[in-house]
Amino acid sequence: MQNEFDSTTMTGTSLENSRLLYHGSTIPVPNPEILVRGFYKDFGYGFYCTQFEKQAQRWALSKKDGHVVSVYQFALDSTMNILTFDNMTEEWLDFVVACRRGVSHEYDIVEGPMADDQIWDYVEDFINGKITCEAFWVLVKFKNPTHQIAFCSERSLQTIQYERSYPL
Repeated sequence: MQNEFDSTTMTGTSLENSRLLYHGSTIPVPNPEILVRGFYKDFGYGFYCTQFEKQAQRWALSKKDGHVVSVYQFALDSTMNILTFDNMTEEWLDFVVACRRGVSHEYDIVEGPMADDQIWDYVEDFINGKITCEAFWVLVKFKNPTHQIAFCSERSLQTIQYERSYPL
């Protein structure tokens, strides 16, 4: 399958060599896994983290039972196939729509804005022809910044080191 998303043209400056990342869950996650089940996510199946601690806390608090944030040290491996979206763009929208429809990709790591529930409603409206592409961009323009980084291959999980977890 031809991949229409070229990591060399969309990779921006978001990925740093080393930084802390956060994961919100019901339990501590010292050994992250890629779980291939449930609904399709923005960047496909993967282990999702964020650079925003408050966002990880919101993820944890959205769970029914248990509210835990796990903290990881991320060390960039530039030999991996990485796709980065610095902002919501047409390419980002096309990629999210494809992944949410179950189209797989070959990236080890994908990083960029998150289509939260409200933004996803706008994406669905766009997919279903209820709003135009231009209307989509007007609606998402004033949303709070979000961030996600999806570790989509077993190899990519080797770039994160568990540091600690804490309950909320």
